[in-house]
Amino acid sequence: MPRKSARWTIAALAVLLAGGVSALLTFPRDGHPSGARAALSARATAVDLNDPREKDIAMQVVSSAENSSLDWRAQYKYIEDIDDGRGYTGGVIGFCSGTGDMLKVVQAYTDAEPGNALAKYLPALRAVNGTDSHEGLDPGFPAAWRKAAADPAFQRAQDDERDSAYFDPAVRQARSDGLRALGQFIYYDAMVMHGPGDDADSFGGIRAAALAKAEPPAQGGSEVTYLNAFLDARKVAMKREEAHSDTSRVDTEQRVFLNNGNLDFTPPLAWKVYGDGYAIGA
Repeated sequence: MPRKSARWTIAALAVLLAGGVSALLTFPRDGHPSGARAALSARATAVDLNDPREKDIAMQVVSSAENSSLDWRAQYKYIEDIDDGRGYTGGVIGFCSGTGDMLKVVQAYTDAEPGNALAKYLPALRAVNGTDSHEGLDPGFPAAWRKAAADPAFQRAQDDERDSAYFDPAVRQARSDGLRALGQFIYYDAMVMHGPGDDADSFGGIRAAALAKAEPPAQGGSEVTYLNAFLDARKVAMKREEAHSDTSRVDTEQRVFLNNGNLDFTPPLAWKVYGDGYAIGA
């Protein structure tokens, strides 16, 4: 569990320097100096990744890494085995037949559209969950996935699983940690690649490693220092798996945004991932 912060004294000194002694003399019942509490309040009300424009930007940047394209909406039909031990990878954020989220997408689609072309593959998806096997899926599953991608109900099933399993938990945790839009995106991208678990190579383990090195803003720490610690911890996790060992997703993408001081994740944005350059205009 995160340690309780002892940095409100430092925050109070910052208020003293900026606004005089009188600003320090008001301590609400929560024990936080009024100036520091106001700063946290301002951060909490800033535009975050739940804003539709910011969310769309996040989807584009993730798509640049997952699909080498900013057109994330074109990825509903994407499916292939990328030889990472997770079976088939498909859809807008790379749902996998071996990790259970592809099964959830197809089940939700079937609940909405019982006669769809993917429904017959549900038993096979249940059987291969936790493995890299294609048994019961080949040869027809990829073609059925691509065909289903034209159906708005299948697109909604993908969006809903993306949001409920990855986007919403990442943004919620980031807001709880006092992070602005860039930090929320950094959490989301880590959740997409590493999954939401608590082991050392999952999002929870990466966050725990970061918390051992730095305190997040919600505990009085520096947002930049904490996010650098999180990215450092993520790189360690990435290098432990050959399929994720290229860390340009951190080095020439997220670290660039952070080093530029763009904590609000505001365009224009320019970055590289896996050697390819991308940009989003203002």
